Amino acid sequence: MDKIAVLIPCYNESKTIEKVVKDFKQALPEAVIYVYDNNSSDGTDEIARKAGAIVRYEYQQGKGNVIRRMFREIDAQCYIMTDGDDTYPADEARKLCDAVLNRNADMVVGDRLSSSYFEENKRPFHNFGNSIVRGSINKMFKSDIRDIMTGYRAFSYLFVKSFPVLSKGFEIETEMSIHAIDKNMRVENVIIQYRDRPEGSVSKLNTYSDGMKVLGTIIRLYKNYKPSGFFGLIAALLAVIATVFVAPVLGDYFATGLVERFPTLIVCCFVYIAAIESFFAGIVLATSNQKNKHDFEMNLIKLDIQYKQLLKDLDIN
Repeated sequence: MDKIAVLIPCYNESKTIEKVVKDFKQALPEAVIYVYDNNSSDGTDEIARKAGAIVRYEYQQGKGNVIRRMFREIDAQCYIMTDGDDTYPADEARKLCDAVLNRNADMVVGDRLSSSYFEENKRPFHNFGNSIVRGSINKMFKSDIRDIMTGYRAFSYLFVKSFPVLSKGFEIETEMSIHAIDKNMRVENVIIQYRDRPEGSVSKLNTYSDGMKVLGTIIRLYKNYKPSGFFGLIAALLAVIATVFVAPVLGDYFATGLVERFPTLIVCCFVYIAAIESFFAGIVLATSNQKNKHDFEMNLIKLDIQYKQLLKDLDIN
């Protein structure tokens, strides 16, 4: 088991990966640097290997797939996740490690948005999208994570080994954040400096298509993690729609004693029934979700016992 493992997912980062590996080796000399190449065609893997990193491969395309492979294969007391594009300064890594190793944080968020991100990032829609995602998640999940989309994070062993990676692409950061919030894990925000990509280095993130995927992930995870709120909102919306259409029908009935628009009345009754079903579906799923949280906590206790025994066997303090 490594004391600190630096995880760098890479896809065609030949222009920057050597500097990133060397910077982290200097900032964290005790760390093991892992570069996971995701079908690069520009020699990223060989450059990383010559710079001193352990290079491994993930052949399913997408950052989420790479993170899944990393989390499965690597055991460490503290994990640092960063990008291979040299946008995150390695000299900030010690602060993230200290939060995990000394303050028992499960996830440490490298907060770009509170420092230099909006000045350094030259893509205005990325800035707008980050603000929208941060605001919506903190509002829906009642949290205070300062940077949802950052790729610079630190994790504990318990987080990594209990996190089910479902996303395939750049939605992975959103999934990590919501998982930590929902499972009541200890999260810290650490302000870091951010610098834009150097000239010649191209972002793999598509502002529009990947942005839509992230928003879709937020909605999907809100449904899964907050079913009472999600289905309660649908129930309320259906009830309002039915009430708007049925009100004139009831008004005519009370005025004349006649129902002149039976089809409207019938449809509104079915919409009311759908609203009631949605409401109770939310209650049932919320109960199931609570049971899942209970099971997760029990499994986390078992994992913690195994982790401490592993440290004892390895004689790691």
